[in-house]
Amino acid sequence: MDTGPADELPPPTTDVTPVGGEVSPVSRRRVRAPRWWRVGGWRRWVGVASVLVLLGVAWFLVALFQVWRTGEARYAKPVDAIVVMGAAQYDGTPSPQLRARLDHVLELWEAGQAPVIVVTGGNQPGDRFTEAATSRRYLVDRGVPRDAILAEETGRTSWESLDNVARLARQSGIRSVVLVSDPFHSLRIRLMAEELGLTAHTSATSTSPVRGWSAFRHHLEEAAGVAVGRIVGFDRLESLVG
Repeated sequence: MDTGPADELPPPTTDVTPVGGEVSPVSRRRVRAPRWWRVGGWRRWVGVASVLVLLGVAWFLVALFQVWRTGEARYAKPVDAIVVMGAAQYDGTPSPQLRARLDHVLELWEAGQAPVIVVTGGNQPGDRFTEAATSRRYLVDRGVPRDAILAEETGRTSWESLDNVARLARQSGIRSVVLVSDPFHSLRIRLMAEELGLTAHTSATSTSPVRGWSAFRHHLEEAAGVAVGRIVGFDRLESLVG
């Protein structure tokens, strides 16, 4: 019986991609330098200067934001000591600015945040009292035991005062502190204290008489100090600006 021609098998499928063949690379866009850089000459120098200015402005704005945020912080956990930064005093009477700081210290003391208070600040030529002595008397008159107060009475700048506080802290076994000052001042003194080896936190007074444009100006000044101090170090910055 004739079964007819055998069924033809379909031709094998051909792989269009050769084994071991090369695949065309995906085209990539080349990152080109800015035109002012490629042109060169004075345009390159102007471009570099512009970039540096923009970076400096950004660095300052970051510092300004951090100055503001730190000034809003109120650290409330227990520490070894409360450190109040000095301010003007008038023949043994705290100025409104110093009194606002001291009143906040009293709030922290009464809340039991630390067993020790450190008062700071020397005096100006002709003054009979130091800022630290004035602060101590103010606190003692309001119920703080005298033996719970340590005094740093020679510093005339924030760095000098905190350097002396760091020495007192080492002698007294103090490691962690909460720093009390005005809001705009808080970040710079915290960074200084950390540079001096202290574990530092901040709790700024909310009743400072420095407000409005004056407070804003102080924020700008402190942001500039923080921006530069982070680069050169606060010790060196203090020696440069006096």
